[in-house]
Amino acid sequence: MFLRITKMELAAHAAEGLRNPKNPNNPMVLGIYRNEMRTIIYTVNVKKAAGEFWDDVEGKKISRRHWTPEMKAFEKQKVEEAPKPPFTFKMTFVGWLFVLFVIGFFGYLVYDSVKPPLPKSEKTVAMEQAPAVGDIYFGHYELRKEKNSVLGGEIRFGWFKIAKVEGDVYHLSKSTEMNNTHKPKEQLNSTNFETESLPTVKLKEQTGYNIRFKSEDGLTEIYITDKKK
Repeated sequence: MFLRITKMELAAHAAEGLRNPKNPNNPMVLGIYRNEMRTIIYTVNVKKAAGEFWDDVEGKKISRRHWTPEMKAFEKQKVEEAPKPPFTFKMTFVGWLFVLFVIGFFGYLVYDSVKPPLPKSEKTVAMEQAPAVGDIYFGHYELRKEKNSVLGGEIRFGWFKIAKVEGDVYHLSKSTEMNNTHKPKEQLNSTNFETESLPTVKLKEQTGYNIRFKSEDGLTEIYITDKKK
């Protein structure tokens, strides 16, 4: 974050009657200053001012360690008389925009955590229901010759029907019309099914958009993406 510190001169006083500790014959000037700090977000004026004695002939600052008690008293008096800053802390326009952004961001987080969930679609509700006898689904199956290998296997797309359920074991019959490649479900037969079912499978995954069945030997997997109304 960009930071700029500016030393603001508030007043200058001729230090008449005070002896210059460095060059007794040279007059001195007491300058009263206040620091101002600016960033892109805010501006700060240091509340307390401070004084500096300068040799008015040589134009050099006299180090505080050389000050006499009279110089310290004079500096204290003039610092107390210095005008107060117009403000000590003020947000810039960009700072207010940043504050509004932070408030809006956390407000959104709170709203997002308490707002009611969006209603589920009809398809999502249907897909999340437990598969039951008579249910008809669209998807594809994969029959493998070897576990975890699709080489030499069989993949077909079409409709399936839950023919029987025994505990967590499902018997699925495939449509009499299965396709080698994916086609829109409306173009495939969803009313006629084979009497013999595929190898028995168990439900492995179910969401509002996907159902996956898999056989115990891992050679048969059925992937469901839609349910018939």
